[in-house]
Amino acid sequence: MFEILTTDQMYEADRRTIEGGLAGDVLMDNAGRVVFEEIIRHWSPRSVSVLCGPGNNGGDGFVIARLLRDAGWSVRLGLMGDVVSLKGDAALHAARWDGAVERLSPALVVGADLLVDCIFGAGLAREITGEIAELITTINSSMASVVSVDVPSGVDGNSGAIWGCGVKADLTVTFCRAKPGHYLLPGRLMCGELAIRDIGISDQTISEMRPNCWRNDPVLWRAGIHWPGLDGHKYHRGHLLAFGGASMTGATRLVARAARRSGVGLLTIVSDPVALPVYASDTPGNMTAPIGQVESLLNDCRHNAFVIGPGYGLGDDTRSLVLKLLHLCRSTVLDADALTSFADDPSTLCFAIQGPTVLTPHEGEFSRLFPDITGDKLTRARAAAKRSGATVLIKGADTVIAAPDGRAAISAADAPWLATAGSGDVLAGIIGGLMAQGMEMFDASCMAVWLHARSGTDIGPGLIAEDIPEHLPGILRELWLASRKKG
Repeated sequence: MFEILTTDQMYEADRRTIEGGLAGDVLMDNAGRVVFEEIIRHWSPRSVSVLCGPGNNGGDGFVIARLLRDAGWSVRLGLMGDVVSLKGDAALHAARWDGAVERLSPALVVGADLLVDCIFGAGLAREITGEIAELITTINSSMASVVSVDVPSGVDGNSGAIWGCGVKADLTVTFCRAKPGHYLLPGRLMCGELAIRDIGISDQTISEMRPNCWRNDPVLWRAGIHWPGLDGHKYHRGHLLAFGGASMTGATRLVARAARRSGVGLLTIVSDPVALPVYASDTPGNMTAPIGQVESLLNDCRHNAFVIGPGYGLGDDTRSLVLKLLHLCRSTVLDADALTSFADDPSTLCFAIQGPTVLTPHEGEFSRLFPDITGDKLTRARAAAKRSGATVLIKGADTVIAAPDGRAAISAADAPWLATAGSGDVLAGIIGGLMAQGMEMFDASCMAVWLHARSGTDIGPGLIAEDIPEHLPGILRELWLASRKKG
C-alpha cells in the first residue's frame, strides 16, 4: 500500500467500490470498525468522547461510538449541527445510535481520557474559526489521548497545510491509502502514528486509477538497481566526475565519498590545481584532475555522470561549466551553487536540460530558482520538474521527488539527525553514483533519498555527514541479499 491518493482520487475509489456492489453504509461501517479495532489495540477501556462533524467523518464517528459502547466503554458523542441535517450513510448510522447526542463543544473534552476526532476529513477547504477553533485548542491542551479519523481535523489532505488550526493526534487512522497531507509538513507533524487500514476497496480498483504518487520505498525502484555481475569490472559501474571548489573542499569530498560508497566504479574530482593536493590526500581511491583538462575529460564518453555544485562557488564560470555539461546529455546532478548561479536566469538552465538531470534544491534554493512556482511541496516539485525536464528533489523532512512525467514520491522517514552540515552533499553524491551505474534518474533519486534517510534513522543522535557514506554498505547489502532471494 505504497500509493498515495489525493482526496479526489479517494472519493473516486469510494465511488467505484460502491458501484461494484459494496454498499456505502457498509463501507462506512468498515471504516468505523477499523478505527475501533485500532483504539482497542492501543488502549484499555476508559472514558471517551467521540467528536463528530456534519459529513461522512461524523458518520464514521457514530459507528465508532456504537462499537465502543457495545464493548463496555463509557462513551459520550458530540455532533456539530443537528442529527436531522445529516445525509446519506451518515444519517443511516446516526439512526443506529440510540445514545445521547450532545452539541459539539469544548465541554466534551472535560473528563475524557480519550478523544476521537471525527470533525473534519481530508477534503476540508476553509479556515476553522469560532467555537470549533476553541474546541480544537481545548483538545490540544488536554491530557487526553487523541485519535483522528482520516486526517486530524484542520489538516488539508492534499497539501498538509493547516486550515487556521488543527488537531494534534496521537494516532491517525486512514483508509485504503495514505494522502499527501499525511506525509507533507506541517500535516505530518499533526498525525502522530499513522495506521492505514483496509475497508473493502480492492487493490485492483486502486491500480485501475493509475496513481502516480507513492511513499518512497524499495518496492518502487529495487528492480532498477544495477547490481554488478561476476563478469563485470569497474568500468561497467560508471566513472563519475565530481567538480570541486578551491576553498570549500569538504563538500566535494563528501560527494566523492558518498558516490564511491554507493557503488560507482571510478571517481575523479576535477578542481582548480591549487586544491588538488587536498582532494588527492583525502582518500587513496579518489582520482583528481585539474579543471584545465576539462575538455579532454568531457570528450571521453567513459565519464558518464557528473555532480556539480556543492562547494563549487557562484558566478559566470559555474554557469558556463554547467551549460557545457548539460550539452553532453549525460547523467548530471546539479546542487547548491550550480542551482543558485542560475537564480537570475532560470530559463537558460531549463532550456539547456536535455539529458537525464536531477536538481536537488532545498527550499531556499528552490524559491530562488523557481520564484513564480507556488503551492504545496508536491505541487511545486511537479511543476518545476515539468518546466525543467529534470527530476526535481526538494529536500527537507518531507523530501519530495518529482519526475517530468508527473510521477512523484514522498519520503516518510523520521530522521531529524540529517539536518546537519554536509548531509545534502552526501545525498548529491549518492544520486550521482547511482546514475553513473546506469540507474534511471527518478529511480536513482528515490533510492538515494531512501538510503540517506535510512542511514539517518539507523545512526541517530550524534550523526555527522561523514557517517552516512560509511553506513551505506550495510544497507546496500540488505537490498542485494533481498534481490537474490527474490531471484
